[in-house]
Amino acid sequence: MIYVEIELEVPFHDVDIIRVAWHGHYAKYMEIARCKLMDSIDYGIIAMEESGFIWPVIDMRIRYAHPLKFGQTFKIRATLVEWENRLKVDYVFLDSQTSKRLTKAYTIQVAVDKNTGEMQYASPSVLLEKLGIPE
Repeated sequence: MIYVEIELEVPFHDVDIIRVAWHGHYAKYMEIARCKLMDSIDYGIIAMEESGFIWPVIDMRIRYAHPLKFGQTFKIRATLVEWENRLKVDYVFLDSQTSKRLTKAYTIQVAVDKNTGEMQYASPSVLLEKLGIPE
């Protein structure tokens, strides 16, 4: 499995009046981790676009078990679990101090031809090359 783990701290501007991270910011945290994951295989946002494809998120699920709070340091582990017909990335949010699981989530992206706007029903060969998978 291909994965990365990043560490972040909940800033004040991401929390609500009770100092809990607003649920919408989790998507931002996941995006940071997903970008690091794709950079690790040399297929980040710019490389995707240069290869002729964009990869919009078409599905995202988040299960909030325990809230992130102001000043809390946490880790996100992003793991690439599917790549043949779509990209599926699983995420686990962990408290940095205790390793307690706080949240789990996933995103699904599909390849779209940048020029035609047509969705691809199989991942383009460039992704498989980046993953070292023979066609």
